Amino acid sequence: MKKDYYEVLGVSKTATQDEIKSAFRKMAKKYHPDVCKEEDAAEKFKECQEAYAVLSDENKRKQYDQYGHAAFENNGAGGYDFSGFDFSDIFGDMFGQGFGSSFGFGGRNTKARGRDTIMRVNLTFEEAVFGCNKSLNLDVYDKCEECGGKGGFDEKTCPDCHGSGVVATEQHTLFGTFMTKTTCQRCNGKGKTYDKVCSKCSGKGKVKVNKDIEVKVPAGVDTGNQQRISGYGEYGEAGNGDLYLEYYVSKHEIFERDGNDIYLELPLTITEAILGCKKDVPTISGTVKLTIEAGSNTGDKLRLKGKGVEDVHSYHKGDMYVILKVVVPEKLSKEQKKLVEELSKTDLKTNEFKKIDKYL
Repeated sequence: MKKDYYEVLGVSKTATQDEIKSAFRKMAKKYHPDVCKEEDAAEKFKECQEAYAVLSDENKRKQYDQYGHAAFENNGAGGYDFSGFDFSDIFGDMFGQGFGSSFGFGGRNTKARGRDTIMRVNLTFEEAVFGCNKSLNLDVYDKCEECGGKGGFDEKTCPDCHGSGVVATEQHTLFGTFMTKTTCQRCNGKGKTYDKVCSKCSGKGKVKVNKDIEVKVPAGVDTGNQQRISGYGEYGEAGNGDLYLEYYVSKHEIFERDGNDIYLELPLTITEAILGCKKDVPTISGTVKLTIEAGSNTGDKLRLKGKGVEDVHSYHKGDMYVILKVVVPEKLSKEQKKLVEELSKTDLKTNEFKKIDKYL
């Protein structure tokens, strides 16, 4: 059973044309097969198209409101044939111009830009923090030089569509005759055919090539960040698409990054924690001397302002946080044991100890 068209778009039967159009845009974005990974995404996408093709046309909508799906049953597929409906204005707004024609909606295919590509790039911690130049090797589809990107030789006007890129057919129903237009199958909407197919690209107009490129990685990038390299995507008649580099940054031995902030766990001896001291501390921009207050404890956090990572967009630097960790020695010499025993004779208990002792 076919779903109610209003239910498919999630609108009421009194919905305005603007509401119907808005609902269709929302559903088409949600279920577009290139975006949605659900198994039935293509079917739902098709349902949305069919529903919109009917409800956006006042005459078709009146027929549907009166007779339901039966109004279009003579189309052979048990429903309205929307193959000739022009969705290009909507899909052009949503996904860029030329999108609609690639799905066979509307007239002749406009020259399309090539597809964007994505490439994962591994960086060391230092490369990401300070930026670097990277030499990359990539495989990408580029314009076939043999045929100039056309896909063939001896160009002629398509005999089926006579250069229009579309073919028109008549649909006869109980409610009248409808003219539908579909993309020409012979020339795929180009309006041209070729006597000889290019052997190098097999008629595709593009071939896979290997390229070496030099890329400047900006300082401050992090795992998941992407950088667009214009014109290094796949070939298209309207120009190449773009290459997107997605970065993956390896872990550092002692530094931990959180956004633009850097964290470092600093080990202290018991005496350093009790008496306080000055410690040389490594940062991403060099060594600094840090004062440790007497009576410091594990977990205490000290802030070094501006010693973090430079923001990739604003150039503002994050901070560095030093987390103290008091380390208890695993082995002691006899002399050290005597010193600790002498220390244990002194009452060093604070209020925290006394609160617990009260319940013992």
